Amino acid sequence: MEASRPYMPGYGVSESAEGLLPWSWAEEKLVSSRNYWVATVHPGGRPHVMPVWGVWHEGAMWFSSGLRSRKVRNLRTEPRCTVTIEDAMDPVVLDGVAAVVTGPAAIERFLGLLNAKYGTSYPIGFLDPEVNATIAVRPARVFGLLQRDFGASPTRWTGF
Repeated sequence: MEASRPYMPGYGVSESAEGLLPWSWAEEKLVSSRNYWVATVHPGGRPHVMPVWGVWHEGAMWFSSGLRSRKVRNLRTEPRCTVTIEDAMDPVVLDGVAAVVTGPAAIERFLGLLNAKYGTSYPIGFLDPEVNATIAVRPARVFGLLQRDFGASPTRWTGF
């Protein structure tokens, strides 16, 4: 994975590599965030943004949603999407490609991680692929920054 400066003209962001954030910082934020925002694109072109619960697991952001939900219908048409953590002061923004996961072992593992993270006890039927989609978003690029170090910290990671 490669860290570099994002394109931010006019913001006074350093062009030096000094201050780039380590990927471990972004991963920790992806793991520890309680809520996430998923942005998809409606077939007509308008944006659609919704909050979800999710887990960062094996290099992807995982969440679930009803098969008939707008976000799942959007992702089936256009799988490119953006997922952000809830922290706007020290954000992590992931641009990636979503895939519906149907393998029973992967769904069971996701459910176990979800139940552990949120203190829930959803049964496996909750993620029945006939009713709910389990989604894994693999990153193409990720952006992060620290508010307290706005000039030196903005970092873009690529090469996933």
